Order: sequence, then structure tokens, then C-alpha cells
Amino acid sequence: MATMISKKRSGSSDDLHRDPFSAAKKHHPLSKPPPPHAEDPAAALAVARHEFGEHGGVNMSIEASATFTVMEPETMRRMFTGELGPDRDFFIYSRHFNPTVLNLGRLMAALEGTEAAYCTASGMSAVSSVLLQLCSAGGHVVASRTLYGGTHTLLAHFLPRTCNITTSFVDIRDHEAVRSAMVQGKTNVLYFETMSNPTLTVANVPELCRMAHDKGITVVVDNTFSPMVVSPARLGADVVVHSMSKFISGGADLIAGAVCGPASLVNSMMDTHQGSLMLLGPTMNPKVAFELAGRLPHLGLRMKEHCNRALVYAMRMKKLGLKVIYPGLEDHPDHATLKSMAVKEYGYGGLLCVDMETEERANRLMNLLQNCSQFGLMAVSLGYYETLMSCSGSSTSSELSEEEKELAGISPGLVRMSIGFSGTLEQKWSHFTKALSRMQDPTLFNTKI
Repeated sequence: MATMISKKRSGSSDDLHRDPFSAAKKHHPLSKPPPPHAEDPAAALAVARHEFGEHGGVNMSIEASATFTVMEPETMRRMFTGELGPDRDFFIYSRHFNPTVLNLGRLMAALEGTEAAYCTASGMSAVSSVLLQLCSAGGHVVASRTLYGGTHTLLAHFLPRTCNITTSFVDIRDHEAVRSAMVQGKTNVLYFETMSNPTLTVANVPELCRMAHDKGITVVVDNTFSPMVVSPARLGADVVVHSMSKFISGGADLIAGAVCGPASLVNSMMDTHQGSLMLLGPTMNPKVAFELAGRLPHLGLRMKEHCNRALVYAMRMKKLGLKVIYPGLEDHPDHATLKSMAVKEYGYGGLLCVDMETEERANRLMNLLQNCSQFGLMAVSLGYYETLMSCSGSSTSSELSEEEKELAGISPGLVRMSIGFSGTLEQKWSHFTKALSRMQDPTLFNTKI
């Protein structure tokens, strides 16, 4: 057994000659032929490499080591020059590459139809690392004016102050405005969310990508709200980022992110001299990677139920006279756009919004839904098996100014609901209608239930 390990870790010249991609390894340690771009993300996941455990277990082992040994001193030098890398089972240090985290990256690349992926400690670390890799000091980004509050603040305040990277915010539906804001030779990135947080504006991914690519601009898409439902890279996007803490995790118990894109980009982000991920160090714990890898196979099943219930509830809420925002409804302005892009089997997303117009009415409804009828929980985040709800303007979008909220279409009473699948559909709907009926009782106004 010792001989086998020595041969595997020696980095001998004979081993090099067996690798058809060895000439590219110095610069692209993850280079490989791109995977087949299956239309259904679940089909792509099913044919991705399955990593077995060290002793033949059906589940992969957790590589908990921070550092890795080599059998010959010369091997370490070759690893640091990039000649030997993780594609051939040579690892230096887990901030660089870790086998367990690397395997999760393979699965994420299959899910999104990209050449490679790297998993990070959080969704925001994925977003910020990509932008810092693609933009140098003085760089320029064009972004949707409706984004997750943390991303908006990063672009509007943090990056200009620290890096002189500026952003032009536009209505992502106004393609002329997007085209005018992108300046060839100056703009580095076009950034938007497939479905915007929290207003559920749907971006026309193929058309926006075509416009950006005509000017040589890289397209980065946050697909956190719509895994399985839409595959931005298969529609032309260069990079797809995720907060894996949400639908991909499904348990509201892990914080994680992912960058999915070309192998050349992922490798540049892990470069020991210039890589944003390598040098900033938002490293995913391999135990988290192991947990997430075990949840990806049933992501498709979960998304179908999230989406099915969201559509049913949205239609019923609309019939009750509520102001509902959901792209699965035919009167949503982006319904046709989403229908043209979505993978048919997965529906139109697991989030909906109910506009109660004022924060007071929004808070009263949420209070009743949680404390009177047990329809859901007042909490930020999304993708949990219980319904989660929050008043976006005073929570996840509170970083935006009042003017920015108005431009983004965020009403003071906008309640964002991430529809769960616990209990039966009819049971949970009865919980909703019970709470709604009590909204009409003036004796309950402003009282704690």
C-alpha cells in the first residue's frame, strides 16, 4: 500500500506523460473538456462524476486536512509553480483546493452547465470575489437596480470606496438603458439576478448576454432564487454565482456560496499570486461541502414542490383580492420571458410577494401568519422547508435608501414569502386563510397574538 501512495503522490515524469492536458496545467490546473450541456440540470447532475469514500463507501469521505504531504521535495516545488494540481490529486493547502470541496464544485458545475466551479464560505464571498477578479481599480460594472441589499451596498458603496470600482444601476428590463450604460473598453461586468430580490423581476438572460458580449463584457448572473428552474450559463451567461445557503442547502443550517464558470476564471481566482479567492480566503469547510453534496441529488424534487405550491398559493391569493407578485402568473410582466427560459418541469420559482402597501399592515399579516395560524415563520433567507417571510424594505433590502427602494419597486409593505413544503398544501392554505380572516378584526389591530 505504501508503494501505491508513493507513486500517486510522487509527480513522476512518467505520470506527467500520461496526462493529455499536462501542457496546460501550469496555467489551468482544472482544465478539462466541457461537460455535455444537458437541458435538464437534474440529468446533468446524474452523469457527473460520483466520488466514492476512501474505503468504498457510497458517500465520499470528508478530507478534513488543512495541509497535504508529498513524497518527494521536488513535487512541492512543481505544485507551487502550477505544474501539478488538484486535477491529478495533488493538493497543497485547503485554502487553495480541498478534495471534498473540489468534488462539490464538480457537482455545481454540472448543475449549472459550466466548465468548472469553486465553492466558498458564503454567497457574498462568491459575489465579491468574482467582481474583484474581473475588475481592476477604476473598473466599471453595469448592474440591475433591483438586487439583494448586500450586493447593492457592495457595488454602490464598498467597491467605490475601497477599489474605485464604480457601478451604473439600470432597470434590467429596459434593454436600451442597459445597452447605453455599457461602454465598450470601459465596462468590465454586466451583473444581474435571474429573478430579482425581492421584486421577482425576471431578466431576459439570452438577450442581455448577447448585448454584453457584443461589447466584450463579461456577464455574471446570481441564480440563487432559481436553481434548476433557469440555467443562465446554458443561456449564454459567463459566470453564475449562488448563495448555496438557500434552496441548495434547503435546511437553513449552512452558509455557503459558489462560483460557476470557465475553468480559466476559476483557476485565475485560485492563482497563488493574483487570485481573489486564494488571497482573500473565503474557504468552505469540507464538512459543509460534504453536507451540501448529499443534498444536491434531491434539489430537483424539492424545487418542484416549492414551485408548485408557490403557483397554487399565488393564484388563490390573487382570487382573494390580494396584490400578488409571482412570475408564474400570466399577468406578471415577465411571465413570457421566464416561460421561454425555464426548464419546464420545475415551474416558475419558489418565492412570491404580497404587497400590503404599508409596513404596518405587512407586519400585522406576518404576525398573524406566524403566531395565530402557523402558516410560516418571520425570518430572512429562503429555500427552507417551512415558509419564511419578511418585509423586505425593513429587512433584506434595508441597506437601500428610500429613493433606491422606490426606483427598485420595493413597496414599504412588500412581504416576500419563500414557500415551503412542510405539511400538506391544503393544510397550509387553511392556515393562510385563517390569518387573513383575522386581519379584518379591528380588536386584533396592533395586538400581540
